Amino acid sequence: MPSPKTKNSANRSAGGSSGLSGSTNGNGRYEFMSLNRTPPPTLLQRQGSDPTAAARLRASESPTRRRGSGSSTSSNTGMPEEDCMRLNPSFIGIALSSLLAIDLWLSKRLGVCACEDSSWGSIRPLMKLIEISGHGIPWLVGTAYGLYKADSAAGQEVMLNLFMALILDLILVGIVKAVVRRRRPSHNRMDMFATFSVDRFSFPSGHATRAAMCARFLLAHLVLAAPLRVLVFLWSGLVGLSRVLLGRHNVTDVLFGFLMGYWQYNLVEMLWVSSLGLQGLLGLIQG
Repeated sequence: MPSPKTKNSANRSAGGSSGLSGSTNGNGRYEFMSLNRTPPPTLLQRQGSDPTAAARLRASESPTRRRGSGSSTSSNTGMPEEDCMRLNPSFIGIALSSLLAIDLWLSKRLGVCACEDSSWGSIRPLMKLIEISGHGIPWLVGTAYGLYKADSAAGQEVMLNLFMALILDLILVGIVKAVVRRRRPSHNRMDMFATFSVDRFSFPSGHATRAAMCARFLLAHLVLAAPLRVLVFLWSGLVGLSRVLLGRHNVTDVLFGFLMGYWQYNLVEMLWVSSLGLQGLLGLIQG
């Protein structure tokens, strides 16, 4: 007679070969259940009766939703994606931001004549006088008067080209200011002499461009003694310095203005009107 262990092992082997599994109940009998039973219904099947919930589930599992999960990192941080990108700026961006910060800090420290109660407020009237000496209106009026009083063809040629150079300077500086639209320093007082619409912008300094261009023009086309040449050079530097001391411009506005004025003189030389051209122009005007 086979032992109970033999019967149990035979039953287990039979159940395994027939694809059934069993467990004992309290009476020691086996209760069999099929291994091929139907799996539990999925979430989508359970929600099949609710079309709205099923559509919502499909949308959550769509590729577009999965692709959008990459942006969840920025939403978890509470910052827009572009702000997260700014946290990793390029080397050029860091360098420009640093130079801008240094420019603003240095301009603020050098604006010692911005107000009467500033540290050097006592020399503010002198700085304003230098400011007027580099303004466009006195130069235009003086050049037109010199052109009218010139009694030689050479003198008329020089005065006419200087007048054209001043007009060219006003046009170029106005275009750059309108494009860049950099505001003037916050410590500046808008009490400047004869300002126009573009003069509310700071970059570049029109006084600096005019001073550099006129200094090169005078040194190249006027016969001046050595002391006068040094005086012209110092005047152009003082005009640029006064713009920073008065708080009218930042340091970079003046430096770029000097470079722009130096280049403008080269353009004036390229567009130079000779005495023959001047006579033809006068003939057209009189005719």
